[in-house]
Amino acid sequence: MGEPGLKGNVCLVTGASRGIGNGIARAAAMKGAQLAVNYLYSEQAALKLIEDLKKIGIPVLAVKADVSKEEDVDMMFNQVEREMGKVSLLVNNAGVSLRALLPDTSVEQWDKVIDTNLKGPFLCIRRAIPNMLGQRFGRIVNIASIWGLKGASCEAVYSASKGGLLALTRSMARELAPSGITVNAIAPGPIATDMLQQELNEEERTWLTEQIPAGRLGRIEEVAAACVYLLGKETSYINGQVIAVDGGWTV
Repeated sequence: MGEPGLKGNVCLVTGASRGIGNGIARAAAMKGAQLAVNYLYSEQAALKLIEDLKKIGIPVLAVKADVSKEEDVDMMFNQVEREMGKVSLLVNNAGVSLRALLPDTSVEQWDKVIDTNLKGPFLCIRRAIPNMLGQRFGRIVNIASIWGLKGASCEAVYSASKGGLLALTRSMARELAPSGITVNAIAPGPIATDMLQQELNEEERTWLTEQIPAGRLGRIEEVAAACVYLLGKETSYINGQVIAVDGGWTV
Protein backbone atom coordinates (compact mmCIF):
# COMPACT_ATOMS: atom_id res chain seq x y z
CA MET A 1 0.00 0.00 0.00
CA GLY A 2 2.90 2.33 -0.55
CA GLU A 3 5.65 3.57 1.70
CA PRO A 4 4.78 4.22 5.35
CA GLY A 5 5.91 7.86 5.56
CA LEU A 6 2.38 9.31 5.85
CA LYS A 7 0.61 6.17 7.02
CA GLY A 8 -2.09 6.72 9.62
CA ASN A 9 -2.92 10.21 8.34
CA VAL A 10 -5.89 11.48 6.37
CA CYS A 11 -4.66 13.85 3.67
CA LEU A 12 -7.01 16.29 1.91
CA VAL A 13 -5.73 17.85 -1.31
CA THR A 14 -7.88 20.57 -2.84
CA GLY A 15 -7.98 21.00 -6.60
CA ALA A 16 -6.51 17.54 -6.97
CA SER A 17 -8.07 16.34 -10.19
CA ARG A 18 -5.46 17.80 -12.54
CA GLY A 19 -1.96 19.21 -12.78
CA ILE A 20 0.08 19.86 -9.65
CA GLY A 21 -2.76 18.83 -7.34
CA ASN A 22 -3.06 15.49 -9.08
CA GLY A 23 0.67 14.89 -8.71
CA ILE A 24 0.61 15.79 -5.03
CA ALA A 25 -2.35 13.52 -4.39
CA ARG A 26 -0.65 10.57 -6.07
CA ALA A 27 2.61 11.17 -4.19
CA ALA A 28 0.86 11.45 -0.80
CA ALA A 29 -1.10 8.27 -1.47
CA MET A 30 2.05 6.37 -2.41
CA LYS A 31 3.54 7.44 0.93
CA GLY A 32 0.68 5.70 2.72
CA ALA A 33 -1.79 8.51 3.43
CA GLN A 34 -5.52 7.96 3.27
CA LEU A 35 -6.39 10.37 0.51
CA ALA A 36 -9.32 12.72 -0.02
CA VAL A 37 -9.36 14.26 -3.49
CA ASN A 38 -11.23 17.54 -3.87
CA TYR A 39 -12.40 18.75 -7.27
CA LEU A 40 -14.99 21.13 -8.67
CA TYR A 41 -15.17 20.93 -12.46
CA SER A 42 -12.89 18.12 -13.66
CA GLU A 43 -14.95 15.18 -12.46
CA GLN A 44 -13.68 12.70 -15.05
CA ALA A 45 -10.05 13.45 -14.18
CA ALA A 46 -10.84 13.05 -10.47
CA LEU A 47 -12.55 9.72 -11.06
CA LYS A 48 -9.59 8.53 -13.15
CA LEU A 49 -7.26 9.36 -10.26
CA ILE A 50 -9.53 7.50 -7.85
CA GLU A 51 -9.64 4.48 -10.15
CA ASP A 52 -5.86 4.39 -10.57
CA LEU A 53 -5.20 4.49 -6.83
CA LYS A 54 -7.90 2.01 -5.89
CA LYS A 55 -6.39 -0.49 -8.31
CA ILE A 56 -3.28 -0.62 -6.13
CA GLY A 57 -5.20 -0.82 -2.88
CA ILE A 58 -4.94 2.78 -1.67
CA PRO A 59 -7.88 4.20 0.34
CA VAL A 60 -9.16 7.23 -1.56
CA LEU A 61 -12.25 9.41 -1.60
CA ALA A 62 -13.42 12.01 -4.14
CA VAL A 63 -15.28 15.07 -2.86
CA LYS A 64 -16.81 17.73 -5.08
CA ALA A 65 -16.73 21.16 -3.44
CA ASP A 66 -16.13 24.83 -4.21
CA VAL A 67 -13.46 25.86 -1.70
CA SER A 68 -14.48 29.51 -2.00
CA LYS A 69 -17.85 28.73 -0.38
CA GLU A 70 -18.08 28.17 3.37
CA GLU A 71 -20.96 25.71 3.13
CA ASP A 72 -19.09 23.62 0.56
CA VAL A 73 -15.95 23.50 2.73
CA ASP A 74 -17.99 22.39 5.75
CA MET A 75 -19.69 19.72 3.66
CA MET A 76 -16.35 18.52 2.31
CA PHE A 77 -14.74 18.18 5.72
CA ASN A 78 -17.85 16.53 7.16
CA GLN A 79 -17.83 13.92 4.41
CA VAL A 80 -14.10 13.20 4.79
CA GLU A 81 -14.44 12.90 8.57
CA ARG A 82 -17.44 10.62 8.24
CA GLU A 83 -15.89 8.28 5.68
CA MET A 84 -12.16 8.44 6.50
CA GLY A 85 -11.50 10.25 9.76
CA LYS A 86 -10.10 13.59 10.86
CA VAL A 87 -7.89 15.48 8.43
CA SER A 88 -4.34 15.81 9.74
CA LEU A 89 -2.66 16.71 6.43
CA LEU A 90 -4.08 19.57 4.36
CA VAL A 91 -2.79 20.75 1.00
CA ASN A 92 -4.42 23.94 -0.29
CA ASN A 93 -3.80 23.61 -4.00
CA ALA A 94 -7.07 24.71 -5.65
CA GLY A 95 -6.54 27.88 -7.60
CA VAL A 96 -7.40 29.90 -10.69
CA SER A 97 -5.20 32.16 -12.80
CA LEU A 98 -5.86 35.41 -14.63
CA ARG A 99 -3.74 37.14 -17.28
CA ALA A 100 -4.96 40.68 -17.77
CA LEU A 101 -3.88 44.26 -17.40
CA LEU A 102 -5.27 45.72 -14.20
CA PRO A 103 -7.38 48.43 -15.93
CA ASP A 104 -9.01 45.65 -17.96
CA THR A 105 -9.81 43.55 -14.88
CA SER A 106 -13.37 43.52 -13.64
CA VAL A 107 -14.42 43.38 -10.01
CA GLU A 108 -15.98 40.00 -10.76
CA GLN A 109 -12.63 38.67 -12.02
CA TRP A 110 -10.86 40.04 -8.94
CA ASP A 111 -13.41 38.39 -6.66
CA LYS A 112 -13.12 35.02 -8.39
CA VAL A 113 -9.32 34.90 -8.12
CA ILE A 114 -9.15 36.17 -4.53
CA ASP A 115 -12.05 34.00 -3.39
CA THR A 116 -10.51 30.81 -4.79
CA ASN A 117 -6.80 31.45 -4.17
CA LEU A 118 -6.95 33.17 -0.78
CA LYS A 119 -10.40 32.83 0.77
CA GLY A 120 -10.41 29.10 -0.10
CA PRO A 121 -7.26 28.30 1.92
CA PHE A 122 -8.56 30.49 4.76
CA LEU A 123 -11.82 28.52 4.91
CA CYS A 124 -10.06 25.14 4.71
CA ILE A 125 -7.43 26.01 7.32
CA ARG A 126 -10.06 27.40 9.67
CA ARG A 127 -12.12 24.21 9.33
CA ALA A 128 -9.10 21.93 9.80
CA ILE A 129 -7.66 23.65 12.89
CA PRO A 130 -9.98 22.28 15.62
CA ASN A 131 -9.22 18.66 14.75
CA MET A 132 -5.51 19.33 14.44
CA LEU A 133 -5.50 21.09 17.79
CA GLY A 134 -7.22 18.09 19.33
CA GLN A 135 -4.53 15.79 17.95
CA ARG A 136 -1.73 18.28 18.68
CA PHE A 137 -0.46 17.43 15.23
CA GLY A 138 -1.08 18.76 11.77
CA ARG A 139 0.62 19.65 8.52
CA ILE A 140 -0.67 22.40 6.25
CA VAL A 141 0.98 23.13 2.91
CA ASN A 142 -0.24 26.01 0.77
CA ILE A 143 0.59 25.93 -2.93
CA ALA A 144 1.46 29.52 -3.81
CA SER A 145 3.57 30.78 -6.72
CA ILE A 146 6.80 32.60 -7.41
CA TRP A 147 4.54 35.41 -8.65
CA GLY A 148 3.52 35.84 -5.03
CA LEU A 149 7.19 36.43 -4.25
CA LYS A 150 8.15 38.81 -7.06
CA GLY A 151 5.01 39.91 -8.89
CA ALA A 152 4.31 39.66 -12.59
CA SER A 153 3.19 42.01 -15.32
CA CYS A 154 -0.36 41.24 -16.51
CA GLU A 155 -0.87 39.00 -13.47
CA ALA A 156 -1.36 41.57 -10.71
CA VAL A 157 -4.52 39.98 -9.30
CA TYR A 158 -3.07 36.46 -9.34
CA SER A 159 0.15 37.75 -7.76
CA ALA A 160 -1.83 39.57 -5.08
CA SER A 161 -3.75 36.41 -4.23
CA LYS A 162 -0.59 34.34 -3.92
CA GLY A 163 1.24 37.06 -1.99
CA GLY A 164 -1.65 37.11 0.44
CA LEU A 165 -1.43 33.33 0.73
CA LEU A 166 2.24 33.60 1.68
CA ALA A 167 1.40 36.15 4.39
CA LEU A 168 -1.36 33.85 5.66
CA THR A 169 1.13 30.97 5.71
CA ARG A 170 3.66 32.83 7.84
CA SER A 171 1.04 34.18 10.23
CA MET A 172 -0.63 30.82 10.79
CA ALA A 173 2.76 29.16 11.26
CA ARG A 174 3.40 31.42 14.23
CA GLU A 175 -0.13 30.99 15.55
CA LEU A 176 -0.21 27.19 15.38
CA ALA A 177 3.41 26.23 16.15
CA PRO A 178 2.84 25.79 19.92
CA SER A 179 0.23 23.13 19.12
CA GLY A 180 2.48 20.91 16.99
CA ILE A 181 1.03 22.14 13.71
CA THR A 182 3.25 23.40 10.90
CA VAL A 183 2.19 25.66 8.06
CA ASN A 184 4.47 26.02 5.04
CA ALA A 185 4.15 27.05 1.41
CA ILE A 186 5.54 25.95 -1.90
CA ALA A 187 6.03 28.56 -4.61
CA PRO A 188 6.29 26.74 -7.94
CA GLY A 189 7.95 28.44 -10.86
CA PRO A 190 6.99 27.56 -14.45
CA ILE A 191 5.85 23.93 -14.34
CA ALA A 192 5.03 21.81 -17.38
CA THR A 193 1.28 21.48 -16.87
CA ASP A 194 -1.70 21.51 -19.24
CA MET A 195 -2.57 24.97 -17.88
CA LEU A 196 0.81 26.37 -18.91
CA GLN A 197 0.48 24.84 -22.36
CA GLN A 198 -2.94 26.46 -22.77
CA GLU A 199 -1.97 29.90 -21.46
CA LEU A 200 1.34 30.36 -23.31
CA ASN A 201 2.18 29.86 -26.96
CA GLU A 202 5.38 28.17 -28.10
CA GLU A 203 7.30 31.44 -28.43
CA GLU A 204 6.32 32.50 -24.90
CA ARG A 205 7.29 29.11 -23.49
CA THR A 206 10.67 29.31 -25.19
CA TRP A 207 11.32 32.79 -23.79
CA LEU A 208 10.23 31.61 -20.34
CA THR A 209 12.54 28.62 -20.41
CA GLU A 210 15.48 30.81 -21.31
CA GLN A 211 14.96 32.85 -18.13
CA ILE A 212 15.30 29.80 -15.86
CA PRO A 213 18.84 29.00 -14.66
CA ALA A 214 18.07 25.28 -14.83
CA GLY A 215 17.28 25.70 -18.51
CA ARG A 216 13.98 23.84 -18.44
CA LEU A 217 10.46 23.88 -17.09
CA GLY A 218 9.80 22.13 -13.81
CA ARG A 219 8.01 18.80 -13.51
CA ILE A 220 4.86 18.16 -11.51
CA GLU A 221 6.66 15.36 -9.68
CA GLU A 222 9.24 17.82 -8.39
CA VAL A 223 6.60 20.01 -6.79
CA ALA A 224 4.85 16.94 -5.38
CA ALA A 225 8.06 15.65 -3.80
CA ALA A 226 8.63 18.96 -1.98
CA CYS A 227 5.04 18.97 -0.76
CA VAL A 228 5.11 15.40 0.53
CA TYR A 229 8.37 16.13 2.34
CA LEU A 230 6.70 18.99 4.22
CA LEU A 231 3.76 16.73 5.14
CA GLY A 232 6.00 14.27 7.00
CA LYS A 233 6.30 13.97 10.77
CA GLU A 234 10.06 14.42 10.54
CA THR A 235 9.69 18.03 9.33
CA SER A 236 8.28 19.35 12.60
CA TYR A 237 10.96 22.08 12.84
CA ILE A 238 10.31 23.45 9.37
CA ASN A 239 7.60 26.04 9.82
CA GLY A 240 6.49 29.24 8.12
CA GLN A 241 8.81 28.60 5.18
CA VAL A 242 8.34 29.19 1.48
CA ILE A 243 10.10 26.69 -0.74
CA ALA A 244 10.50 27.96 -4.30
CA VAL A 245 10.50 25.06 -6.75
CA ASP A 246 11.63 27.13 -9.70
CA GLY A 247 14.96 25.93 -11.09
CA GLY A 248 16.75 28.87 -9.48
CA TRP A 249 14.66 31.61 -11.04
CA THR A 250 14.16 33.60 -7.84
CA VAL A 251 17.75 33.28 -6.62
